[in-house]
Amino acid sequence: MKLAMIGFGQAGGKIVDRFLEYDDRTNSGIVRAAIAVNSAKADLIGLDNIPQENRVLIGQARVKGHGVGADNELGAEVAEEDIDEVQNAIDQIPTHEVDAFLIVAGMGGGTGSGGAPVLAKHLKRIYTIPVYGLGVLPGTDEGGIYTLNAARSFQTFVREVDNLLVFDNDSWRQTGESVEGGYEQINEEIVRRFGILFGAGEVGDGQEVAESVVDSSEIINTLSGGGVSTVGFASEEVELNTGGGLLSRFTGDDGGDDGLDAANTTNRITSLVRKAALGRLTLPCEIEGTERALLVLSGPSEYLNRKGIERGRKWLEEETGSMEVRGGDFPREEPEVSAAILLSGVTNVPRIKRLQQVAIEAQDNIDDIQAESEENLEELVEDDEDELEPLF
Repeated sequence: MKLAMIGFGQAGGKIVDRFLEYDDRTNSGIVRAAIAVNSAKADLIGLDNIPQENRVLIGQARVKGHGVGADNELGAEVAEEDIDEVQNAIDQIPTHEVDAFLIVAGMGGGTGSGGAPVLAKHLKRIYTIPVYGLGVLPGTDEGGIYTLNAARSFQTFVREVDNLLVFDNDSWRQTGESVEGGYEQINEEIVRRFGILFGAGEVGDGQEVAESVVDSSEIINTLSGGGVSTVGFASEEVELNTGGGLLSRFTGDDGGDDGLDAANTTNRITSLVRKAALGRLTLPCEIEGTERALLVLSGPSEYLNRKGIERGRKWLEEETGSMEVRGGDFPREEPEVSAAILLSGVTNVPRIKRLQQVAIEAQDNIDDIQAESEENLEELVEDDEDELEPLF
């Protein structure tokens, strides 16, 4: 799948920057064009892979390149005011070669949280190709203002895109790690999961063609209908033995002349599919009731067993209750076999319900604190016995 990726805000820019690095490392060819948009000049300077001419600074008249300070209303305003600046960069993209736009943003801050929905609305008005969002939720320990921002951004973003893929930081934080190390790890997880999903079906020179190809139309059809999506992933290593053949912990094969044990491979693939669907999703949810799903098995072709893929797809159909479960393989000469599962149109998401509740409480608290602050200031400056006249 060929994507035009636009990273909006600090988190979005870093993730798109990492996608370009992944693309280069794996030769997957997912990112047809990459743009970073920000109101903070320092964040744009800190990127490594996005070309200088594709880094767009917005809001200079309002915030002088210093960011919007976690104010996502201001983020939305500067995005509206400077949308032509962003469009100028998008005009350089050969959109006839692109399958979809993907707008990537952290939803807890100001610029991406406010600006990403504005850009999505703008792109949908102009282009006929799908516009997807990849939104990253802040951790619950990041504070009330970020939770409130995320709840408001989520509510707006999901309505403006053709589908919102969500990654929840809360599920991926590890205790004791540094802030920088934590975000590095999280960004790597995002890129790995979505990289395999969007890279499926792409065949380079000398590469094997899949038995059951997953191409961009399969992904687009799975994401059609809108709503919220999450991605599951599981992998197991395969090793090279000294004889040059594949010796696998995945199949437990002894590398003998009979080749890989088909029954064993089938069972292992089914097990991997279960792990991917029931393990740690990018957005934790109950998979029952999922509207559409897509299963991609990738790895050396010797291990990609059609019967195993079909059995895994059938199991996914039963678990989700969906009649729209697509599946296929993606041969890659990587030392692992992996299952990536896209679950689209999920509705039973406790994390989102909690986020909305906490945000409503935070909003009420902010209103109460503001009223109390004004009252306290009045008490501080007024003197009942001896009223002073103000200067003006």
